[in-house]
Amino acid sequence: MKFGLFGSAKSAPVDSDIDSAAGYNDWIKFNQEAEKLGYYSTFTVEHHFTGLGQVSASMSLLTFLAAKTSTIRLGTAVMALPWHNPILLAEQASTLDLLSGGRLDFGVGKGYRYNEFHGFDVNMDEAHERYHDCLQIILKCWNEKKKWNYKSQYWTFNDVIVEPPCTQKPHPPIWMAAGHSDSIKTVAQQNCNLLLDQFSPVSTVIERVKIFNDELNSLGIKNRPQIALARAMYIAKDEKEKNKGAVQEPNAFLERHLLKSTYALFKILREKNLVDKVGFKDLGAGGVACASVELAETSGYGSEIWIEQIHVGIKNLHKRGFYKMHMQDPLLDVSGLSGPILNIIRQGEPFFDSRNREPC
Repeated sequence: MKFGLFGSAKSAPVDSDIDSAAGYNDWIKFNQEAEKLGYYSTFTVEHHFTGLGQVSASMSLLTFLAAKTSTIRLGTAVMALPWHNPILLAEQASTLDLLSGGRLDFGVGKGYRYNEFHGFDVNMDEAHERYHDCLQIILKCWNEKKKWNYKSQYWTFNDVIVEPPCTQKPHPPIWMAAGHSDSIKTVAQQNCNLLLDQFSPVSTVIERVKIFNDELNSLGIKNRPQIALARAMYIAKDEKEKNKGAVQEPNAFLERHLLKSTYALFKILREKNLVDKVGFKDLGAGGVACASVELAETSGYGSEIWIEQIHVGIKNLHKRGFYKMHMQDPLLDVSGLSGPILNIIRQGEPFFDSRNREPC
């Protein structure tokens, strides 16, 4: 078993006067210290359009970290392939692998936040096909030694050859994020390493590992790929600090998912003159609030919240106004911010989302 880091640097939000470089430099120093302590790897995320300082240029950040370290492996968790030009991404990845002396772990995924697909003007329904198309092109970039052509529904390339070559042969290890059983089997079928999420309970993790290993066994693959599991840890200096508990600690994740989602939702409601027609109920549990968007990934594209099943807690609130809405609804979505915004309790006329689904 090997231990590494999973997370990211954080710059200042767009409406803040805080020095953004400080957050990035702290993250660099944090990883340098981890390397000294013998940590094996560090994986960083990629997200866009939150306005909250999340890392968007993961490959650039890891390339800078490569120059500041010498042994720790550098992983992406993950590059969401549907948004990227596959040749440019392959070139950036091979450059990082070259400059780091062969330390890149190339983690890829489909993406799951609606606002990112919307921002890039990519149809989220095409995520699966775009993901596999992009991965096929990237592998072709790294494996072909002569100029080649390619044409698919999404990409056309003519007379290309990708430089520089990767240091690791035939290419950097591929890590695939997966949670659904079919996706996990696909990872095994491609003999790639498996990235599991940080929120699933132990029983679910055990089940997913079994699915992965069973599929490898059925395929007769003996040279086993690796499995990475992210878990949140709270390290306390003493008993007193340990007993404080995690929920009392200020948390940027909570801030991002709770406060920003509330601000964004009220902005939408004001624009549509709905402020006086809508009531709200908090989910109550901070853990649910934080995990809702992330957990949606395990089902593929998102989750549906059955609002009529949520306890109201407000006397005489009319229940006719409960409707089912999707986490990726373009009208209400501030995805990447919070699932709790879906606790909308609307009184009066039916509320339809932008795809004209019928109310429940």
